[in-house]
Amino acid sequence: MTDAEIQALLGEPETDRVERKETYAGDVPEKVRQAICAFANDYPGYRKPGVIVLGQRDKDRAFSGLVVDDPLLSKLGQIPNDTKIVPRPAIQVSRQVIDGNAVAVIVVEPSSAPPVRYDGRTWIRTGPTRAIATWEQEQRLVERRGGTHLPFDIQPLSFVPGSEIDVEYFRSSYLPGAVAPEILAENHRDLQTQLIGHRMAAPDGTPTTLGVLILGIDPTRWIPGAFVQFLRFAGTEQTSDLVDQKEITGRIPEVVRRVEEVLDSHIRVPLRYADVAVATTSPDYPINALRQLFRNAVMHRAYDGTHAPIRIHWFTDRIEIDNPGGPFGRVTRENFGTGVTDYRNRYLASAMKDLGLVQSFGRGLFLANKELERNGNPPLKPDLDTARTLITVWRRP
Repeated sequence: MTDAEIQALLGEPETDRVERKETYAGDVPEKVRQAICAFANDYPGYRKPGVIVLGQRDKDRAFSGLVVDDPLLSKLGQIPNDTKIVPRPAIQVSRQVIDGNAVAVIVVEPSSAPPVRYDGRTWIRTGPTRAIATWEQEQRLVERRGGTHLPFDIQPLSFVPGSEIDVEYFRSSYLPGAVAPEILAENHRDLQTQLIGHRMAAPDGTPTTLGVLILGIDPTRWIPGAFVQFLRFAGTEQTSDLVDQKEITGRIPEVVRRVEEVLDSHIRVPLRYADVAVATTSPDYPINALRQLFRNAVMHRAYDGTHAPIRIHWFTDRIEIDNPGGPFGRVTRENFGTGVTDYRNRYLASAMKDLGLVQSFGRGLFLANKELERNGNPPLKPDLDTARTLITVWRRP
């Protein structure tokens, strides 16, 4: 969207493409997120961005004198990372000047895979009004999705029968985390319709990649690389003797739980007393760092074009977490780990957030490094190429 197009919209009264706020205080941050969700859903079907203006009253379009500085713009730009809006919306934030007055502008692109939800609720905009979508309105959004050019994680897998999806797990375990309680209580849709709404199935009922990974009865039968290989070596080389090996399969929530149980069981907590005044105990690896790194690998790995698993190799001096797929999108070898984020599996990331497996987006490496530093381990060592991402975690000295 060009500055000229933005300026043209800024001259209009509040509509189903424009919303104004005087400030960014009180309950406004909450309302701004609802508005982003509503514009991303593009209920009127314009296929054009919506615009949120901060620093201007809607009633008379007078300017409020809001200070539009870099901290405010940075705060607005981080909104998609707070995990409450899923799938992650595409927004642009800028400072614009109207008649000599500065305002902050958020441009929200329409989603290619609605419905977009904020805090478990689907917000839409009709005229100048923002509201929670009714079942009929949400169904209309579902039917609007395109069937082509979809990301791999929501592509339908025509060779997978619907009976391979565990509908009961979806009802009892997934929905309570993904949908607000009052919405769930009033939801009279059948489970098949809800599977489609959550992108676990295509509009014709065919299971999607996401559905197979999250709800599948036997995911590796259909996505061969969707498993984890764990090997523990007695030395520092791959030629060293093996002391443990496991191949962990299943739907992603189960794989995450079982792998983390294995990691936890291999951590040692030595007692240090010979060279210190007071005896201390610290694990050779902090489990929270390993947890962040492993979940990161599950979320960002490539599932298409490869049959390779995530490999976790545990040596006497280090752990290597090796997943298929190199840097994706905006992430490059140069800016990896600096806070620049992009999503190869955007909808899988949203589903993992719904399941409580991800607390925030784009902070996994940062949090892992903080845990390692706190425990006394050396910093992470990433090794990237176009086909793989290898993270090495060194043992605490």
